[in-house]
Amino acid sequence: MNRKKNKIYIIDVTNRDGVQTSRLGLAKLEKTIINLYLNEMGIHQSEFGFPFTNHETNYLKANLELAEMGVLRPMILSGWCRAVKDDVEKAYQLGLKHINISISTSEQMTKGKFGNRVVRYPRENPSRPSIIGMMVGAVDEAKKREMKAGVNAEDASRTDDEFLIEFARMAKQHGADTIRYCDTLGCDDPPTIYRRVKNLAQEIQLPIEIHTHNDLGMAVACALAGARGAIDGGVDAYINTTINGMGERTGNADLVSVILALRKSSGTKKLNLLEARVDLSQAWRIAKYTSYAFGVPIPIN
Repeated sequence: MNRKKNKIYIIDVTNRDGVQTSRLGLAKLEKTIINLYLNEMGIHQSEFGFPFTNHETNYLKANLELAEMGVLRPMILSGWCRAVKDDVEKAYQLGLKHINISISTSEQMTKGKFGNRVVRYPRENPSRPSIIGMMVGAVDEAKKREMKAGVNAEDASRTDDEFLIEFARMAKQHGADTIRYCDTLGCDDPPTIYRRVKNLAQEIQLPIEIHTHNDLGMAVACALAGARGAIDGGVDAYINTTINGMGERTGNADLVSVILALRKSSGTKKLNLLEARVDLSQAWRIAKYTSYAFGVPIPIN
């Protein structure tokens, strides 16, 4: 029996994480044009905004209408939600069929955000909300509405393996479609993220998204290493990118650099892991337009 060959797909998050670049932003028309260019480039999915923010409602609806008209197809449009049932409900009311549900998983970030009001495991204190319980509640809400739901482990790179695996296992049990491994502070290195993601993939057997930041200058390298870990662990991988590497603090894994690395690097090109419809001939146009939209020049080198 032939085993399905696992592949790597691109989820571009310019219109969500890219617009979190300090002191910068995009107009809704600019975000729409970026979606059009991403679709023409053959990108699998665009995380195109926050469904729970009122100021994005008209933009989100308009892009979903463009998708219904066939203008923004076949690219998937997905929204970023907190692990809150109301966020899922708002996304559903807007017409989204794909969302990512996000919540912190590391002990440091959980305590920093929630203090002692929230525990990580339900068994720690049944009388308090738990990270796993909040995530499961949001996933259940999405599945009740027949939505595709990825689950984001914020600060996964600082989360102990035991909790990360339990968190992912519970997400899968409740119907999550992917797990997003977030190197939220950009502190991973390629060997570490490869090992941890491969272990997670082997334990959970659910497609894994890789979300990296460039604080140590290794966002692209870590994205590729994490994706290879998922592939070697037996599941599909989804790399989060932003155009020109825009994003919070030092930015995210650059879209074009990731594609080039998958297509041209000596150890990866022969594996043919990237989905075939990605069109590199569109790279200059989308990079140039995004540079103009953000008002940030493309580095000369």
